[in-house]
Amino acid sequence: MNTGYRILKLTLILVMVVLQAGFCFASGLDVFKGENRVLRISGGTAHIPVMKEAAKRIMTVHPDIQITIAGGGSGAGIKQVGEGLVDIGNSGRQATEAEVAKYGLSMVKWAIDGVAAVIHPKNPVPSLTGQQLQDIFAGNITTWKTLGGDDRPINIYTRDKSSGTREVFWKRALKKGKISDKAHFVTSNGAMKSAVTNDPYAIGYVSVGYIDQTVAPVTLDGVTPSLETVKSGEYTVARGLYSNTKGEATGLTRKFMDYLLSPEGQEIVVEKGFIPVN
Repeated sequence: MNTGYRILKLTLILVMVVLQAGFCFASGLDVFKGENRVLRISGGTAHIPVMKEAAKRIMTVHPDIQITIAGGGSGAGIKQVGEGLVDIGNSGRQATEAEVAKYGLSMVKWAIDGVAAVIHPKNPVPSLTGQQLQDIFAGNITTWKTLGGDDRPINIYTRDKSSGTREVFWKRALKKGKISDKAHFVTSNGAMKSAVTNDPYAIGYVSVGYIDQTVAPVTLDGVTPSLETVKSGEYTVARGLYSNTKGEATGLTRKFMDYLLSPEGQEIVVEKGFIPVN
């Protein structure tokens, strides 16, 4: 009898814990109650993991809401939101004064991100100086042997000029230096990671939040890019992650932006490998 009572008591406690956890999960999303329209998001690819997780949580609790998420890069996000094609345009850079004036943009910064040069995990050249990195991307250093690695050509991977990831890497890591005409173009952080993962002689760059065991970050001037070194300011190739709207956000769009800045939204930011702003 005592054993049965203890089991029943433990079961009731477990049920109460689960119900309380579910209530806490839902309570942060109560603001979306009654919404039933589509929210369209596009732009920077670094943002996508956070966007997808936030969307999943919202739509799980409020299935009448539909949230669509597409990439395309920072430039595309700014242009598409400015032209009214989407509700939120994500960018890994601040919109320029000209873009703000043309489209009447409002910007919200909800995370901080580093951008790191990455190589294949088996590449025996784990660190570079800033000058070496600039010379590689300019096409002045063309083989890994020059840097103490294998006698094989260096395969450079980059992004197009509309990419916010490219812009911060070009400005802060490459000091606005040349990028070789022989560089291979990829369309997103995910595509860049995949390219480097599958090419033992590659060098490219990704958001620090995308780094995992499939790619190796390059230590630059003695500093290894990581969440900790970006947060401390020791690693300086960093930028904000922004969401842009045409004018001040209202309705469901405003609620989504506020959710990104809420305690739960900022927890998602941390879970996905970025630095929260709150």
